[in-house]
Amino acid sequence: MYKIQPYKTQEIEWDSFNAKSKNGTFLFNRKYMEYHRDRFEDFSLLIYNNKNDLVALFPANKREDVVYSHEGLTYGGIISDVRMTTCENINLFSELKKFLKDQKISSVIYKTIPQIYSDILSQEDQYTLYANGAQLIRRDLISVIDFSAVVPIQERRLRSQKKAAKKDLIVEESTDYSTFWELLNHVLLNRHNVKPTHSIEEIKYLSSLFPKNILLFLCRDNQEILAGVVLYINKKTVHAQYISTSERGAKTGALDFLFFFLIEKFKKDHKYFSFGISNENNGLYLNEGLITQKEGFGARSIIHDTYLVNLT
Repeated sequence: MYKIQPYKTQEIEWDSFNAKSKNGTFLFNRKYMEYHRDRFEDFSLLIYNNKNDLVALFPANKREDVVYSHEGLTYGGIISDVRMTTCENINLFSELKKFLKDQKISSVIYKTIPQIYSDILSQEDQYTLYANGAQLIRRDLISVIDFSAVVPIQERRLRSQKKAAKKDLIVEESTDYSTFWELLNHVLLNRHNVKPTHSIEEIKYLSSLFPKNILLFLCRDNQEILAGVVLYINKKTVHAQYISTSERGAKTGALDFLFFFLIEKFKKDHKYFSFGISNENNGLYLNEGLITQKEGFGARSIIHDTYLVNLT
């Protein structure tokens, strides 16, 4: 039997469990989750066993009678520690379904946590979803460099790096989010007619809360920013959250130069380097040019699935 409690003010207990879990990241820290609390009705849950030990977290929000895990986060699902077994996960999910039904919830949109963020190999929740008749409603491809594998680098990427190296460009860690956000906004608006997920105020705030997890690296020619990358750094995975380059930066190979620098910098102490997804249209459209660029650095694809669990 499990006891399920809605999250209210248990920040210390939540954050402590997340920090020692097998698949938690700093995105599940309550301070990160609550920076946009005005946009989401929080429905996060803490799950205890019959000894009253906390065994799992479920970061979530609710809209009408649908629970999402969590719309404000890239990934979600059940956070647990290394003690979680497959049978326990199945039983826990059964209790979770009962609890949600009692709360008049009709369905759950369940975003899985990509395997690169787990300390150990464990996808028992995906089997549990399958066994409960969950419907796969979205599948994205994440381009990831596995530093333990040897994958040939595309000659085009190497030529671009060499071209940039002749320009005496400077790569450095920076806190100049404002200038980079101007470039990022301009590029996203003109190329894709979208804005960054985070506003400049939000990314500054989050980087101040998590200075070791959120880092900005810039490639400059004197004082001109040619390219930049915002990294989200977890225990063993470095993820490129935002990527942008100017027109001149694209011509000089500045972004390739920057990525080769970052890959070299982080490969010693981390296992994976993630470039993120290359999908649009709910995962159905693959941007072939974008994923080809990422694979040129030696990245290969892993899947990130989202499921619908019907409770009615």
